[in-house]
Amino acid sequence: MPTLPSEFLAVILPYAGLFCRRVFAHVRLLLAGAILAPGKRTITSVLRIVGRQHERGFGKYHRVLSQARWSARAAGRILLTQLIAVFAGTGPVLVGLDETLERRWGAQIAARGIYRDAVRSSRSHLVKCSGLRWMSLVLLAPVPWAGRVWALPFLTVLAPSLRWAEERKRRHKTLAIWARQLLMQLARWLPGRQVIAVGDSSYAVLDLLRAVRPYVTLITRLRLDAALYAPVPPRLAGQKGRPRLKGERLPLLRELAAHADTKWQALVLPADARGREQAVEVATDTALWYTAGKPPVPIRWVLVRQNGPQGEQVSAFLSTDLMLDADQIVTYFSRRWAIETTFAQVRAHLGVETQRQWSEQAIARTTPVLLGLFSLVTLLAHRLHARGLLVAQTSSWYHKPHLTFSDALAAVRRYLWAESLFSTSAADAVTVKLTRHQFLIWQEALAWAA
Repeated sequence: MPTLPSEFLAVILPYAGLFCRRVFAHVRLLLAGAILAPGKRTITSVLRIVGRQHERGFGKYHRVLSQARWSARAAGRILLTQLIAVFAGTGPVLVGLDETLERRWGAQIAARGIYRDAVRSSRSHLVKCSGLRWMSLVLLAPVPWAGRVWALPFLTVLAPSLRWAEERKRRHKTLAIWARQLLMQLARWLPGRQVIAVGDSSYAVLDLLRAVRPYVTLITRLRLDAALYAPVPPRLAGQKGRPRLKGERLPLLRELAAHADTKWQALVLPADARGREQAVEVATDTALWYTAGKPPVPIRWVLVRQNGPQGEQVSAFLSTDLMLDADQIVTYFSRRWAIETTFAQVRAHLGVETQRQWSEQAIARTTPVLLGLFSLVTLLAHRLHARGLLVAQTSSWYHKPHLTFSDALAAVRRYLWAESLFSTSAADAVTVKLTRHQFLIWQEALAWAA
C-alpha cells in the first residue's frame, strides 16, 4: 500500500467511518488516482497512474463502487461540514441547486433518458441527447485565494427518466420533488443555520415553495406574467362565507416594468469572473402568488432592468423570505452562475462523462463522487495555499490574475507526486536518469493535463 501525504489524509480521514478498514484502503488509492489520472476516469486508468496495472486482484477496486456498502448521502454530509468549516464559517449558508446532463448511451444504462442538452442548445436551436440527469446541491462561497465565488458540490442524486419509473412501476419524481427532498435534507443537516438556496425557473413551483418555505429561503426566477395578488383584506365583523385566499389581482410584472410610475433603484452587481461590474435598476414589493387549486404563497418579487447588447432587458426574481432586500436577492442569485463553471470544470479536468461503469449501483455512485472530488481538491488546495504551495500557471506571454481550479488541481497533483510513495516498479526495474530540467518539463505536462 502506498504512503499518502499528511494533507491528503487529513482531508479524507473523516470518511473512514463509512467503510470497513479493508475497503477504505482501496478508497484512498482510488481517490488519489482519480486526482492524478489525466483523460478518462475509469478504474483501469486510475490503477495505471498509481502503478497497480499488474495487480491481479483488480476486481476489488471495481467492487468499491458496485458492491461495497457505504452511503453517498452520509459522505455528502461530511463533505458539507468540511466545506462550511473552511469557506462559510459565519453568516447564512448559500447553496445552489441545479441539474446537469451526463451524456451516456447504451442499453444497459436503464436510468438514461432523452433530455434537452442545455450546453449545446440555444433559444433558436434545440439539441437533445441521451444521458443521465443529475441534480446537485453546491455550496456557493467565496474562495479567498481564487478571488471569486466557487460552486462546491457536496450532494448529487440521479433523477431518472419517466421511462425508467414506468418500467419499474414506480411513481415518477419531478425535478420539484427531488429539489424538495434535497432541501429538506439540507435543513435537517444544518438545524442552527440560515440556509438560502438559489435555482433557475425550473424550481419556481408553488408546491416546492410552500413546502420548503418554513425551513429554507428559496430564490428563483419568476415569470413576468405570474398571477400575483394583494394580501387578504381584514375580515369584516359578521361576514359570512369561506375566508378569502387572496386580495385583489395586481398588474403583471411586465406591465409594471413598462409603467412610468414604477420606482426604480440603481444597483451595481458584484464583479463577475472577468472582473466587470454591472449596473442595473431594481424594483421590488411583496405579493401573493396564486394558482387555482393551490394555496397561495407569499413572496417578495424583484424586477431587474438592464441595458444589454439587444437593448433593454427585464428579468424577474422571487424570494420566499419577505425580509430580504432587493439587492440581497439579486446578489445571491448572481452567484448561481458559478454552478455552470463547476459543471464545465468537472467535465474538462475530472473526467465526468468518461467513466464506463455498467451496474446501476456503480452508475449511481461514480458521478456524485467525481463532482464531490471537485470540492475535495479545493479543500486540499486551500491547505496547500496556507503552506505556500499553490501558484498560478504563468509564462512570459500569459499572466493569470486569479487562481483557477486548474491551478488547484495542478498543485495537488505535484504535492501527491512529491510526497507519495507509489510502488510503480518491479524489483528488477531499470532506472533511467533524467536531468532536473527534463523532470520539471514532464511534471509540468502531467500536472496540467486535462
